[in-house]
Amino acid sequence: MVKVKAILVAVLLMVTVIIATGCNSTGAKMATIETVDITAEQALQMWQNKTAIIIDVRTPTEYQEGHIPDVANIPLDQITNRMSEIPKDKNVLLICRSGKRSGQGTSLLRNNGFNNVHNITEGMNGWTGPVVK
Repeated sequence: MVKVKAILVAVLLMVTVIIATGCNSTGAKMATIETVDITAEQALQMWQNKTAIIIDVRTPTEYQEGHIPDVANIPLDQITNRMSEIPKDKNVLLICRSGKRSGQGTSLLRNNGFNNVHNITEGMNGWTGPVVK
């Protein structure tokens, strides 16, 4: 009876460890985002925690007027020709001024197999993080 209890405790402990390890989003696997749209606040946290990269889809002129530090500028009208620059192994967040163009870019990329791309719904209008001018 004592051996059976010890075996049960060991099995339960192993199952707990396996479940806990599988649920850990800080491992080598990319943490998935369940929705296509995310808020600027969520985007800021992910960008600061380095769990996502941001791509600015505004025009070069808008980008130069103020952008998030170290964020690439791929204007919406260039996305189709520059898809090779967008990683598929990381969470990618698109941003524009208000969320409309980044939403269009998100749809375009998702229709081309980029399931890791998400729209920052408020755009730069809702961004509270650092901005380079």
